[in-house]
Amino acid sequence: MTCNPSTSRQPYPSPAPSPPSQLSLTDMAGADARPLAVLASSRAVIEGELSAATVVIDQDTGKITSIFHSVLPASDFPPGTAYADHSPHILLPGLVDAHVHLNEPGRTEWEGFYTGTRAAAFGGVTTVIDMPLNAIPPTTTVAGLKEKVQAAEGKCWVDVGFYGGIVPGNASELRPLVEEGVCGFKGFLIDSGVPEFPAVSSTDIALAMAALADESTTLMFHAEMIPPITASVGDDVQWSLPPLAPIGPLNEYATFLASRPVSFETYAIAEILSLAHIAPNLPLHIVHLSAIEAIPLLRRAIAHGVKITAETCFHYLSLTAESVKDGDTRHKCCPPIRTKSNQDGLWEELMQDGGCIKTVVSDHSPCTPNLKLLPSSISSSSCGDRFHRFDSESEKDNGDFFAAWGGVSSVGLGLSILWTEGQNRGISVENVVRWCCKNTAKQVGLEGQKGDLAVGCDGDLAVFDDEGVFEVGEEAMLFRNKCSPYQGMTLKGVVKETWVRGQRVWEREGRGFGKERPRGKLLLGRRR
Repeated sequence: MTCNPSTSRQPYPSPAPSPPSQLSLTDMAGADARPLAVLASSRAVIEGELSAATVVIDQDTGKITSIFHSVLPASDFPPGTAYADHSPHILLPGLVDAHVHLNEPGRTEWEGFYTGTRAAAFGGVTTVIDMPLNAIPPTTTVAGLKEKVQAAEGKCWVDVGFYGGIVPGNASELRPLVEEGVCGFKGFLIDSGVPEFPAVSSTDIALAMAALADESTTLMFHAEMIPPITASVGDDVQWSLPPLAPIGPLNEYATFLASRPVSFETYAIAEILSLAHIAPNLPLHIVHLSAIEAIPLLRRAIAHGVKITAETCFHYLSLTAESVKDGDTRHKCCPPIRTKSNQDGLWEELMQDGGCIKTVVSDHSPCTPNLKLLPSSISSSSCGDRFHRFDSESEKDNGDFFAAWGGVSSVGLGLSILWTEGQNRGISVENVVRWCCKNTAKQVGLEGQKGDLAVGCDGDLAVFDDEGVFEVGEEAMLFRNKCSPYQGMTLKGVVKETWVRGQRVWEREGRGFGKERPRGKLLLGRRR
């Protein structure tokens, strides 16, 4: 991908050793002086390729105006230019986390725009896309979107886009939501866990596809659904009710895993694919794919021309069912974290150039600590005294994987999680940029603006120390509630600085977030 060139060019007092192909220094002569930010390094991922680079950003527009494929000295730029050579650290495009639950308004005790976007910036994420549920009201109407936008104004440390939701009866709201600037839509084929965002039936999906068939958007699905094993569960399939009663101790992860088998995912995906003919030009997307058995279904559909992609999550690529201790509900999410062999299969598909898994996201889905129902042995050692203390009457519920809220908290940790796990799997920083920057930006219609270091793109960067390590303590979890399965782990890969549209918003050593106010933008333009 090459972003659209900027029309504003800058003069420099001396020629560059390796000028960019888009323009020469002579071309820039005579341009009015404007405030610049210049970041250089012996290693940078420029348009998907690792090379030395000097990136020049117009701080008025926030756009990258030129890139030189060598490290230029500060003396090549006007006096007073904000310049830093970050060698040997790597300049990455800011990550685009296309799956985050920020929960505001309505459940701000779970998370909020201020805390969630600070956590994102800590980990080099410069754009987050907020999911339509867990806030009250959900983003299923234009009125709901406007209430969410109002709640977000002035609170975001990074740029934020929004998804709309599909629920029974809101098909008439979908086109107006497109006009208002949502990045895409998400629906559940199984109970979502919150009453204000009910699951959709096949009829609802068909109506949504028909409404969005000619729109520039993406229709996404939480793809779990109870298969029709016997006639007695037919109504459960039709109405997407929760799973049937579990068999086994409720605090054992194996019991929970067995209650969400891979057939839930494959059946739901088959149902979605059976309806794809209604809107053949509408991009479809499976969120948080966890079961490798679904991969052949998706590959076969793609081979037959269906426009469908899938994402997976940092936790599916780094955590395994075998390692989850009894009662440690910090690991509970839906679909569930599966076995090590399943994880290996996800990695194998992700590493394929033509694979169906195109993106990796956090699916940050936090809650207040008491909703995790952690036993005291875990809550006291891992998550501090802010956890709910259980009396003897409720002690039996400690560690209940079925009663606990499902969701993994990890926004801002994903880059380091992926880099740590990837050390044993041969990944490169170019892989990370493709999965977490370029492809996520494309998924939400922000290609040409986000997810790449190229002329014309927003000046969003992460300065990444690929050799640094840190322990995940409270100071590394900037989200509101410090409850994560990653707490106490040592991760490799440290974000030293985060820049959003040419402004440094986070510095690990020194100023932190400084004294500035949040300057993130809300991304509400209609998709191209």
